[in-house]
Amino acid sequence: MNQKSKRNLRPFLTLILSTNIPWIPFSIGLAGSLITTLVGLSIPLLTREMVDGFTMEAISTLLIILLIVAFIARAAIDAFSRYFLAYVGQKIVAALRNKMLLKLIRLPVSYFDRNKSGESVSRVVNDTGIVKDLISQHFPQFVTGIISIIGSVIILIIMDWKMTILMMMVVPVTIMIMRPLGRRMRKISRGLQDETADFTGKIQQTISEVRLMKASNAEIHEEKKGRGGIERLLSFGLKESKVLAVIGPLMQLVVMAVIVLIIGYGGIRVAEGSMTTGSLIAFILYLFQIVFPLTAFTMFFTQLEKAKGATERMMEILELAEEKGTTGREIDISNLPVSFENVSFSYENNEPIISNISFQIQPGTMVAFAGPSGGGKTTLFGLLERFYEPSEGEIFIGDRPIKELSLASWRSQIGYVSQDSPMIAGTIRENLTYGMEEEIKDEKLWDVAKMAFADQFIMEFPNKLDTEVGERGVKLSGGQRQRIAIARAFLRDPKLLMMDEATASLDSQSERIVQQALTRLMEGRTTLVIAHRLSTIVNADKIIFIEKGKKTGEGTHQYLIENHSLYAEFAEQQLT
Repeated sequence: MNQKSKRNLRPFLTLILSTNIPWIPFSIGLAGSLITTLVGLSIPLLTREMVDGFTMEAISTLLIILLIVAFIARAAIDAFSRYFLAYVGQKIVAALRNKMLLKLIRLPVSYFDRNKSGESVSRVVNDTGIVKDLISQHFPQFVTGIISIIGSVIILIIMDWKMTILMMMVVPVTIMIMRPLGRRMRKISRGLQDETADFTGKIQQTISEVRLMKASNAEIHEEKKGRGGIERLLSFGLKESKVLAVIGPLMQLVVMAVIVLIIGYGGIRVAEGSMTTGSLIAFILYLFQIVFPLTAFTMFFTQLEKAKGATERMMEILELAEEKGTTGREIDISNLPVSFENVSFSYENNEPIISNISFQIQPGTMVAFAGPSGGGKTTLFGLLERFYEPSEGEIFIGDRPIKELSLASWRSQIGYVSQDSPMIAGTIRENLTYGMEEEIKDEKLWDVAKMAFADQFIMEFPNKLDTEVGERGVKLSGGQRQRIAIARAFLRDPKLLMMDEATASLDSQSERIVQQALTRLMEGRTTLVIAHRLSTIVNADKIIFIEKGKKTGEGTHQYLIENHSLYAEFAEQQLT
């Protein structure tokens, strides 16, 4: 094995060993495979004895019983061995999937900005499955294959070394045939894995935005894109099939040629009386026990290359830095001001989205953010929520940087009501209590629903709180989703409330109801609001005007009308 192969194998072994392999079942399964192989090695010898003594008068009852016992024992031990090895494979893949899942849900939002969710899902499901197949199927076949070949060769040398040398001609021939085919298969398999992950990502994206696709009449476009991915998968599949189609007949050709050679030479030996018929049959049976493992070796090394490739992709994810602040202080942020001091932010070191912004939010006040679209207002909320870390500057709660607080403590005290009201596929109850570990009584759920003006429409559903909302809440209207989001915020009783254009996409009737619920929710809380409709923020204690990532104005509605030309222009267009 060359140095490169060792380097590539090390992360694979490290990852596998980190899963706490259940060594006892693994040892039992492997031992069972070895016993099965050893029992299999005895069968040709027993067959030889039976054939050489085969007359009606001389049939050995004991020999027949031994053969039957050998076959039954081999089958029984093999069944137990397969189960234990499959158990180990399943345990390892479960541990790997658990590691991957825990890692993915702890990665920062920026990771998901850069990577397709379908590709990440493929790593958790498909790549771990490849590792499982290697451990539970191909590795035992590799080990038992080595035992089978070594055992067969030793027995054959003892039986007849000349015939053994003739038979062993099959080994270099098989290796010469299989080695280039194995390299080709490994290359194809790696490409197939990558293409499968990419195709999975694209299909998941298409399905998740099915309404956009249909509303845009994009079925033909998606059909072409999907067909392209299917064609590429088909191309890899056909290449794989070509290699497999060549391996099978070539191996059959080699085996048949060696069988004919052995039978021909052995027949001469039997005719001369220097070999018995039973020995010739035993030689042929041992031939199969040598050739078939060689084929399994090719599949093992192919699967090993696939597993190493899968490991590399999993390790890329597992080695990523998790969200900062998973540990830290836990403090009550009530009655503490929020301060941005010279905060700047950019994605991937590109053009700055936020540039040197400073302001302070006093506890219990309502502060609104206004300005042209794309100015960076939502990014400010992302920084405050700690989805992202500032490139420069610091955000404080009181006199402490918020990065010193644990994420769990910080986010548990923040309520976030966004424009699109994200929901999980599940019931209204599950959406209201999402992320809360303690059990919430129905009485409390109805209380917050009433406070959010959501109780009336929930009561109209036959299943009430147990009504399924569908993926992303598609079975509810926009106004209903918003009121569920507000009720969820009420349930958490946040100290700091953030609202990102929470009524922008609603009709006038829904907006009126939702606005009433929001007004009720804002009472007594520090509230930050993003709004394009200035009518919703004219009474804010402070309005901060953001343009192209910079703060260009700060003050009350009246102050900005008098001192900020663009804000005055916005006000004139919307309020007169």
